Amino acid sequence: MRNLFFIMFLFAVTAIQAQTTISGKVLDEQNLPLPGANVWWLNTTVATATDAEGTFTLPLTNKSNKLLISYIGYVTDTLTVDSPKYITRTLKPSSGNELNEVVLDKTRKSLERSRVQATNTSTMSSKELLKAACCNIAESFETNPSIDVNFSDALTGNRQIKMLGLTSPYLLIAEENIPAVRGASQAYGLSFVPGTWVESIQITKGAGPVINGYESISGQINYELIKPVDDIPFFLNLYGSTGSRFEANAHVNRKFSDKWSSTLFLHTNTRVAKNDMNDDGFLDNPLAKQINVMNRWQYNDAEKGWVSFLNFRYMRDEKQTGEIDFDPDTDKLTTNHWGSEINTDKADISGKLGYVFPDMPFQSIGVQAAFNWHNQESYFGLTTYDIEQKSFYSNIIFSSIINNTLNKFSTGLNFTYDNYGEFINTADYSRTDNSVGAFFEYTYDNADDFSVVAGGRFDVHNRLGAFFTPRVHLRYNPWREATFRASAGRGKRAANIFAENQSLFGSSRVMSILNSGGKIYGLDPEIAWNYGVSFIQGFPLFGKNAEFVVDYYRTDFQNQAVVDLYASPQEVLFYNLDGKSYANSLQLELNYEITHHFNIRTAYKYYDIKTDYFSGTIERPLQAKHRFFTNLAYETHVKEGGRQWKFDFTYNWMGKQRLPYTGSNPAEERFDNYSPSFSLMNAQVTHSFSSVFEVYIGGENIGNYQQKKAILGSNDPFGPYFDTSIIYAPVFGQMYYAGLRFKIK
Repeated sequence: MRNLFFIMFLFAVTAIQAQTTISGKVLDEQNLPLPGANVWWLNTTVATATDAEGTFTLPLTNKSNKLLISYIGYVTDTLTVDSPKYITRTLKPSSGNELNEVVLDKTRKSLERSRVQATNTSTMSSKELLKAACCNIAESFETNPSIDVNFSDALTGNRQIKMLGLTSPYLLIAEENIPAVRGASQAYGLSFVPGTWVESIQITKGAGPVINGYESISGQINYELIKPVDDIPFFLNLYGSTGSRFEANAHVNRKFSDKWSSTLFLHTNTRVAKNDMNDDGFLDNPLAKQINVMNRWQYNDAEKGWVSFLNFRYMRDEKQTGEIDFDPDTDKLTTNHWGSEINTDKADISGKLGYVFPDMPFQSIGVQAAFNWHNQESYFGLTTYDIEQKSFYSNIIFSSIINNTLNKFSTGLNFTYDNYGEFINTADYSRTDNSVGAFFEYTYDNADDFSVVAGGRFDVHNRLGAFFTPRVHLRYNPWREATFRASAGRGKRAANIFAENQSLFGSSRVMSILNSGGKIYGLDPEIAWNYGVSFIQGFPLFGKNAEFVVDYYRTDFQNQAVVDLYASPQEVLFYNLDGKSYANSLQLELNYEITHHFNIRTAYKYYDIKTDYFSGTIERPLQAKHRFFTNLAYETHVKEGGRQWKFDFTYNWMGKQRLPYTGSNPAEERFDNYSPSFSLMNAQVTHSFSSVFEVYIGGENIGNYQQKKAILGSNDPFGPYFDTSIIYAPVFGQMYYAGLRFKIK
């Protein structure tokens, strides 16, 4: 399979051909970019759409010299182009009096798959995030078929996400293309980003671009925060649930000048009541409270080509869980009652500075820098676990073209520094990681039916050594409404085995590392190759739009930090892979517009994920081999004043999952080898009374499915059979919520 990478690279190079193009940028009446504007040659099928920055590239054709640019709500612009050039056009708003205008009522999808990018990327807009009570982005993927959302344990209520059958540590999770959820924050980091702060989320399957780093293996998730220049003066969101969770979010925005804007983001949540719906004596969800504050500044001088962002953030998160009768003032680190507290402080400073050369708008240079402090102090029963991480990340990127805009490249340098203070009881696992890397990425895009992105980076790491990371992505449109993609690439990472597996602290398992002399907890770095293909076909069905998608990806591990839960129910082993470990992922997706404003999104997923453990080749635990997903979304037409109804329903069916070995336990403290299959249903109704005020109500786990036995040894939590980590289904039953949103525009 590794030879596939070199075959694809050779094909990409030989497929590139010289072609003359035009490129440009489309702006609105305020000189802001217009993403999604249509650009095409009159009476031809040669067309494209502007990207998020409003830019486009289009090949010249001998069939027409009339270029048309259109966008809903704006007057279509027509110009004559006879030679290669860069064009900047400002569209005029439609007055509504043009007699010859044809007005199309087309609602932009809240979840869109790119047809023009070489990478297999889908974008979730803020509209998609509002389909559920997206309290934080860990909970924002319930309506996305590409991401699997599971509970990590029976104590914390924490959501764990997976893509291509692999857990989040194998994803590169970035905030505006700066790596964000990594290291010490792997377990809970996604829950520290409020959903109302997020403008959009880009999900890339497979090995992503090399610009952001070498760590991604199964994919990348990049979330974009709301831009101060686009924000409204005031936003308020209030939320409450039957699970006693209450939340408040507020954004306050101010435009200080035509160049400077700032938004203050405020978030707080709390859970105050004790819930034990399965009567096992343990809290189903932790008692919790969080305060989260961010001040975000934006400078924008489009005329001179400068744009910059500066963010300041602080967060304090506190969780208490364990037995119902646990009192931390009297029972902490005693055998009176089993309990746990997880207290986290987090502070960030990040900045971005970009410059686009005014006389060469296809050329730019950007600098990214971020400092992060993450400090978690926690205990689980009689075990203390503390981890502090101080990180610095910097990246400089230069982008330009080679001869013409068909051939683009990006190159640069980045530096990463991580200082960890990590302690389990008195055992000290403190360490320092640092790396310096250089990357180069080449893009060929004829803006019509073919594009390729081929990149590589060379890094020197104090513990991973010196290594090269190659990656390539291809896109080909063989016929109308069809897109074929292929990708291949390598990833390498240091597994933070304790931070990434904190759910195992909620058990009596002894953690044992089979030291092989490696530099990462005595283990070697994880190395994997990812290969994938994707095909999208749009077609009309009964007069409406339909879309069929097939994604197939395979991940092959050269080495892996194996987490072995099959050796003994009283132990977890960490050791280097000796043999094979792979993950095959197949996703079939069918999306259909039933009627105007009424859409259905369906998906079937098949996973074949196995690892060679000491006890043999076994399926990866707690991963369903078969999954089925359906999302129904309907919204009424917007009436005068902004009145509207929205209805959303999501159905998930999970097949049986292989469970960790418990066969040597007493009969009453065992699980079967496989869990039962089950279904989950979520729904939400939103009513906008105006463009200013709306309310929403919803329910999660409406069918009230619960894992019957969630905690082994709950009657003797300090005994040898106690385990809260074997969770395959919800512990909490039905949960209903309501909230309101208020906006001042």
